[in-house]
This record gives sequence, structure tokens and C-alpha cells, in this order.
Amino acid sequence: MLESLMKKLLNRETITYLIAGVLTTILNIVVFKGCNLIGIQYLISNVIAWVVAVIFAFVVNKLYVFQSKSWESAIVRKEFVAFISCRLLSLAFDMAFMLITVSYFHMNEDLAKILSNFFVVVMNYVASKLFIFKDK
Repeated sequence: MLESLMKKLLNRETITYLIAGVLTTILNIVVFKGCNLIGIQYLISNVIAWVVAVIFAFVVNKLYVFQSKSWESAIVRKEFVAFISCRLLSLAFDMAFMLITVSYFHMNEDLAKILSNFFVVVMNYVASKLFIFKDK
């Protein structure tokens, strides 16, 4: 039973998603920190980092993780709109998490960002798998 579960969880798709998620998270954090270093307020830095990360994630998820082959404009537009919509939900979670943990619990911004990204990656995988790049 455990072996069967491991085969379902550890396959090409989940491994490439984890790699893409790690790369996206690193990009998100680097952009966030870069914005902070030049004096941009942390919530604005968070939105800028999100935009950069989402564009990167869409391309990587489409091409490598879920291997969506079509470049027909209607399909790409549908995937992109669904991707952005789901990512806006995860952005709302991310913003709320950052606001609550940093402003109310006085957590270090970097630690809060890392913790938030863990939850966001899981939420985004489920959304991508079930709604955006689902098998036709």
C-alpha cells in the first residue's frame, strides 16, 4: 500500500512540479528581497515578486510539468486566464499570510515569506492539476 502511494506521489509530473516550484519560489524570494533592499515596502515587494514568479511558473508548468502541447491562441488564453485566476487566489492567501504573520505576530519577513510559499506551492499544484492543465 505504501509503495503504491509512493508511485502515485513520486512520478515525472510531481517531481518536475517540485523542481519548478522550488525554482519559482527562489525567483519569488530573490525578487522580494531585491525589492526590499532598494526600499520598497514589503507588501508591494510581495506583489512585484508574485507577478514575476507567476509569469515564470506559467511557462514552466505549461511546457515541462503538465506538458500542454497546444499553442493555439484560444487554448493558451484559456490556460493563462485560469492560471492567473488560481494564482490570484493564492496571492490573496500569500498577502493575508504575510500581513498577519509580519504585522500582527511580528514574524521575520523572510521566514514568513518562506512559510507562505510552502502553502502556496501545494495550493497551486492542486489547482493546476485539477483545473488548468487537466488531461483532455
